Amino acid sequence: MAGETPPAQPPPGPPPRPLLWRWRHNPLRRRTDTLHAWIGLGALIAVLAVAPVAAVLVGDAARRHYEDTARHQNLTRYETTGTLTEDAPRHPEPGSDEERKTRYPAEVRVVTREGRTRTMRTEVRPGLTADNTVRLWITADGEATDPPLSAEEVRSRTMGWSLLAAIGVALTGAAAHALAGLALRRRNLADWDTAWAETAPRWTTPT
Repeated sequence: MAGETPPAQPPPGPPPRPLLWRWRHNPLRRRTDTLHAWIGLGALIAVLAVAPVAAVLVGDAARRHYEDTARHQNLTRYETTGTLTEDAPRHPEPGSDEERKTRYPAEVRVVTREGRTRTMRTEVRPGLTADNTVRLWITADGEATDPPLSAEEVRSRTMGWSLLAAIGVALTGAAAHALAGLALRRRNLADWDTAWAETAPRWTTPT
């Protein structure tokens, strides 16, 4: 219709630009471009500063937790000998590497420290027959359980939590930068609409 201002058409997505283009002086650079660059630099510095600290703090907390867990397990668990009361299943590939790593649940009879005879299920090598003896860990209550955490397991879990903490900080910084970029893009579009509303009437001719 005559006299109507056509809707603003935002510019297409930004073409590939050289590295650090937001820092270079040029007539097309907007204040939001410079602001976005400073936000990105600040996020990078923050991540580089905070990630190592977070990794150390989280790793130290995880190490103390798992060391306490290992000490408690060593106090409340002990290794003993059990006797199979049934044949363990045979592996379909005897002599293979997989057979050496595979364990099957089987019923064993154990005499606890208190002299009580208990029957329980535990993981054993495939192919063992009844009356064979196996080593297993049991709790103070006489239940089969896993061995206490080893020093290597404590180190591995500690390193895992440290790495997760560092990655978490990096992802948080990236998310903050992305959200800032989205907010600045919306601001640019709003400014574009305002500028177009002022300019478009000069380009329209009444009919």
